[in-house]
Amino acid sequence: MSTSLDLSEDLLYPSGDGKPMAENTEQYRWIVMLKENLEILFADRSDVFIAADLFWYPVKVKQFPVPHQAPDVMIVFGRPKGARRSYKQWQEDNLPFQVVFEVLSDSNKTRNAIEAMQSKFRFYEQYGVEEYYIYEPDDFALEGWQRQGSSLIPIPQMSSWISPRLGIRFEWQPRTELVVYRPDGRRFLSSVELEQRAEQERLRAEQERLRAEQAEQTLREAVPRLFALGLSAEQIAGSLGLTIDIVQLILDQQDYS
Repeated sequence: MSTSLDLSEDLLYPSGDGKPMAENTEQYRWIVMLKENLEILFADRSDVFIAADLFWYPVKVKQFPVPHQAPDVMIVFGRPKGARRSYKQWQEDNLPFQVVFEVLSDSNKTRNAIEAMQSKFRFYEQYGVEEYYIYEPDDFALEGWQRQGSSLIPIPQMSSWISPRLGIRFEWQPRTELVVYRPDGRRFLSSVELEQRAEQERLRAEQERLRAEQAEQTLREAVPRLFALGLSAEQIAGSLGLTIDIVQLILDQQDYS
């Protein structure tokens, strides 16, 4: 049975507001692509938590109003991966999200939405976000801010900008779709593209395996043939680029004495 304290906390810190994560397919595609590619990038880091559309509560309060935001994509270094209903910062070593992405839609251009975005900016600035990026896929508009002291300062040139925290590179020009690259130079891909890439890599690996097997079989056939022509094991090894031990092993398997 829930106690009154439990009920009070549930009311103060709900896990959602009933609003959809995205309003159109492009906004959703970009939110998912950013989140999933960042998950892949930091898959081997147990201390990097990445979330999308998760309520972030930076401070504990006893009554309304409760400061909170739900960034489209957010990353915090120093916290373990795992399921969460919300991010209550006082339960997370008081670590804020260091990097935040917002992906905009047409509805973000209304007066109320602009005021809401300004409120978000003040929230991120106040509660410790180090890097803040806004992308509008319909207009191919990209903006970024980086923390300097207590303020978020605009990044003057987003083209070829490399995130200090994430190491990812933004390739973008006005009215041109954003392309994001991992530190190893690989491009951020959609889930379909990732699946296609995985299938291509699987096929390449299978082709390499077949080529290796064919090459091995060719050598296994060449060794006894050359031996039958009168070449010594040393001569066969030299001509085929093998060691004498491997040549002798192949001959032994062919019952040559």
